Amino acid sequence: MLNDSQARTVLADAELLFAADEVQHAVRRVAQAINATLADQHPLLLSVMGGAVVFTGQLLPMLDFPLDFDYLHVSRYGNDKRGGELHWKVAPRENVTGRVVLVVDDILDEGETMHAIKQRVMELGAAKFYSAVFADKNIGKSKPVHADFIGMELPNRFVFGYGMDIHGAWRNLPAIYAVKEH
Repeated sequence: MLNDSQARTVLADAELLFAADEVQHAVRRVAQAINATLADQHPLLLSVMGGAVVFTGQLLPMLDFPLDFDYLHVSRYGNDKRGGELHWKVAPRENVTGRVVLVVDDILDEGETMHAIKQRVMELGAAKFYSAVFADKNIGKSKPVHADFIGMELPNRFVFGYGMDIHGAWRNLPAIYAVKEH
């Protein structure tokens, strides 16, 4: 975790990749695509805590159809910059059985977390699985899963803001920043 001074220094040294208005435009595009695809399916929306909380909170009011809401909590990062072992803090519940499920997350990085979520949801008997991510990071190699709805593509850099943190800080930023490459 960063202290206040460290967090402010990280932000001051960071590069702005996408301004808040670009972020909001991306969220509206995702909402329109989800509305067009899932409007008549009464899906179960599962938000991935804690990174997806900002994206989910802004996306939900833009969805114009009935849905049920729940969450799951899985992490591969903790406060590290690189993915590690998968930890289920709150697994998908049995209420996915026979449902169309939409999983909402902040970023599709290497795809391992979303792949594991998809496997678990399908094992629990979901009828169909969709995923929406605010950001898809271009890592330069294939991923085990692809998102159905993507807000924006990001370069292969360490990014933060709009739900994505840097050592626990700055999830609350309305824009997307990258750590400067030295």
